[in-house]
Parts: sequence; structure tokens; C-alpha cells
Amino acid sequence: MILLSIVITLLLEQIRPLAVERTVRSPVAKLAEYLERRFNDGVYLHGAIAWGIGAALPALILLAGQLLAYHVTSLLWLLLAVGTLYLTMGFRQFSHFFTEIHAALRLNDLTRARQVLAAWRGYSGDNPSSSEVARLAIEEALLLAHRYVFAPLFWFAVLGPAGAVLYRLTHLLNEFWNRPVLPGSLDPGDFGCFARQAFATLDGLPVRITAATFAVVGNFEDAVDCWRNQASRWPDRGSGILLASGAGALGVRLGMPMRGGVRDLDGADDRPELGVGEEADAGFMQSTIGLVWRSLVLVLAVLALIWISSWAGG
Repeated sequence: MILLSIVITLLLEQIRPLAVERTVRSPVAKLAEYLERRFNDGVYLHGAIAWGIGAALPALILLAGQLLAYHVTSLLWLLLAVGTLYLTMGFRQFSHFFTEIHAALRLNDLTRARQVLAAWRGYSGDNPSSSEVARLAIEEALLLAHRYVFAPLFWFAVLGPAGAVLYRLTHLLNEFWNRPVLPGSLDPGDFGCFARQAFATLDGLPVRITAATFAVVGNFEDAVDCWRNQASRWPDRGSGILLASGAGALGVRLGMPMRGGVRDLDGADDRPELGVGEEADAGFMQSTIGLVWRSLVLVLAVLALIWISSWAGG
């Protein structure tokens, strides 16, 4: 049922992409704002309570619902699983930006590529070169492929629909409550610390599995070497593991300082060099697409083998 749910969701997403901003991010942003207004007095404990209400409680309610659905009929569980996955995972939740940048660079339309990158990231630096645009797009794609595909799939396989919801809500609450403090804004204190720690805990094992998958389907030796020797340089260890392994698997250089300064998805502006090989370009963007799809095929194959073994053993 798990494998069937994933396959149906992936097909459904290709046929009818989800309007993720309106359907998921906006409602969760309103919930995060409400909880922050009610609980944020800069205290760590109150941040933990807000995370419990905003992420843990919905996941527990869904866990009870999925257990009930499973005992009623497997079809009901399947519908619940597909609906949950459709809302919490999928390539189309971010891939259109990457596709547009790739197409623009192939047509040598650097201006358009910069515009799309700026819309995607919010800021793209000071007139980045075509290589810098490709580099940033590859970094973004590797991180988002993990956070919107592989990590939700991991927690779905472990805890069912409740696992995918817990991961996505924790990811978004961490994002909303730990944004860089703008000049003139109030310092949130320790309110977002628990959400950040909860996300790091939930993401710790999945990010290593994703990095290992990149290594298996790419250049294994370089991916493992970059993971071992370069990941700790990146400000966020989890992102460093993923980007170092992905860069090594692709044979491309990522990271490195950018003109005008650029922050990564986690708000860090320290950009040590990751990977080996050549400068990023449109060709490596195409290779990135191949790496991610091969990784997904491998994950599905492993799940299929687990299902076959369980069926044969049962």
C-alpha cells in the first residue's frame, strides 16, 4: 500500500500539479503567525508548546485517523495516504523554477535566468554570471528535492501519512519562525529554537539516506570523499552533507562566495567550496535532473523489494 500510494501520488502530481503556495504554504504561514502571536515572548518552552500545537498535534490526530481508516478498509487508508502525500511532497512544488532557469541558460538568456532565480530564492546576488546562476539553481534543486520528495517519503514509509505531515509542518514552522531578523524588527529570542531543533532531528537520518542515494546513483567515490571531507565546512551540517555528496556525485563545484553576497536556504551566507570537477553550467543542470530521478527510481526499487520480501514472508 505504501508503494502504491507513492506511485499514484507521483502520477497525480504530474497530471495536475498542486498550487502549493495557496494550498499549503499560505495556510501554514497563517497558523505559524497565529501561534507566534499567542506564544512568542522569547521563551524556549513557549516555542516548544507552539510547535506541539502546530505540528505534533495535527500529526497525532492524523495518526489516529489513519489507524482507524486501516481498520475500516484498506481503500480508505489508500485515499488518505494519497491525499496526504499530494499535499506534502512532489517535484512540481519547486521544479518549474529549475526548468525555466535551465531553458533560459540553454538559450543564452542570462537576464531571464537571473529573474527566475531571484523570484525563486527571493535574492540572487549582484548580477550573477551564467555559471553562478547554474550553481545556485543546482544547490536549490538538491536541497528541495530532499525536503519535498525524499525526506517526506522516508517519514511516510516509517509512520504513514502522519509522518509526512509531521515532517512538512516542522519544516515550514522552522522556516517561518527562524527567518533572519530584519533591521527594526523585534528579536524573537529563543521562540524558534525548538522548531529548529525538531527539524534537525527529523531531518538527520533522511538527509544522510538521500546523500547516500546520490552517491550510489552518481560518482560514488567522489561523493563519499566530498561528504567526508567537505560537509562539515558548510554552516548547516545537514545541508552540507547533501550538497557535498550531490556535488561529488555530479562532478561539479558548488558553494563558493558570490558577488553581492548570497544566502542559502537556511539563511547562511558563508559559502565554502563543495564538490570537485568543473564549473556549473546548463549541462550540469541537466545532470542534476538525471541524478534526482535515478535516486527516486532507486528508492522505489528498494521499497518494492521490501514489499516483495514482506509478501513472500507473509
